[in-house]
Amino acid sequence: MSEPITLEKPIARGEQTIPAITLRKPDAGALRGIVLSDLLRMEAGAVADLLPRITEPPLLPHEVARMDAADLMACAVEISNFLLPRSLKPAG
Repeated sequence: MSEPITLEKPIARGEQTIPAITLRKPDAGALRGIVLSDLLRMEAGAVADLLPRITEPPLLPHEVARMDAADLMACAVEISNFLLPRSLKPAG
């Protein structure tokens, strides 16, 4: 699990507001049908396809589609970090 990502623009769900989300490291099943190189390039469509599969609380596809661009980028950065092997991550 990632550290919680505080959203620049909280997501409204009925009368509930989601101010932060946590991402779960995707397993092979969550990555099904997604081109991994698109995720590493932080391609918005690939990130948007993956987020409903790995967010806590679970986000719906239409909620992801309405996310603030800065929030989508924060999620893309976290996803790319999940995909890098330890040998390629900076020490620390």
